[in-house]
Amino acid sequence: MTDNLNTLLPYNHKLANRSINDIQMLVIHCTELPDIKTARTYGEKVHYNSGTGNSGHYYITKQAKTYQWVENNRIAHHVKDHNSNSIGIELDNQGRYPHWHMTNQQIMHDKYPQAQIEALVTLILKLQQQIPTLKYITGHEDLDTRLIKSENDPEVYIRRKMDPGKLFPWETVMQQITLINIGSLATQVAKGSGK
Repeated sequence: MTDNLNTLLPYNHKLANRSINDIQMLVIHCTELPDIKTARTYGEKVHYNSGTGNSGHYYITKQAKTYQWVENNRIAHHVKDHNSNSIGIELDNQGRYPHWHMTNQQIMHDKYPQAQIEALVTLILKLQQQIPTLKYITGHEDLDTRLIKSENDPEVYIRRKMDPGKLFPWETVMQQITLINIGSLATQVAKGSGK
């Protein structure tokens, strides 16, 4: 397999177009997969009749490499009910992998390296310059709050999405950007908290 990490997804051109002025929000995700190559494999899978799949716009590795897999003017499938006005940023992180929906696997232990967070801040500042309408930031967990039956105990319901999770350093990020954090983990001391 050739190294396709630095190229747009094969179905990028099939994703719906939008105006850059429609973009108002960044959504922070984590891949919940073992590595970035596995994330690419998942991203390339087709799930819809349109010939497209699920993916963020940007992916940042633990080694601070940033890849764009979907163009900003395309609507990627990354968060239910909020795709049309947002950009998805995926951070390489194991999350709850490989037992995402088991009752005993609901604590995320994989920390975000400082270099990865620095690359994220650099990307956010760049996007703020490129997209004047960009105003908000939040985590995937705050937009998709659905519960599902756990795999090992159907009487116990768990969060479908928990990313980027409690280990994500929101305060560090918010002190360096001017977006408004509309998520539940927003802090009053952050620069972008709505002052």
